[in-house]
Amino acid sequence: MAQGGYSYIMTNKARGVLYIGVTASLAARVEQHRNGTGSAVCKKYGLTLLVLAGPHDDITHAIAREKALMGRKREWKSGA
Repeated sequence: MAQGGYSYIMTNKARGVLYIGVTASLAARVEQHRNGTGSAVCKKYGLTLLVLAGPHDDITHAIAREKALMGRKREWKSGA
């Protein structure tokens, strides 16, 4: 049986830098980003605000959603 996961978007402020990611444990991953250990991009730009998260029954669905979000234009993501 496949493990579930989350697709999510982090930012640093309104109309700021956006980071799109996927994880199996949302709370742990957000904590990593806030501590500066989650990713180099989040650390560099101070991305500590979770603005969107979507649960998925299967991690492969979370990855597919992440790729779909990455393919969207910024205007759509900001309104998401």
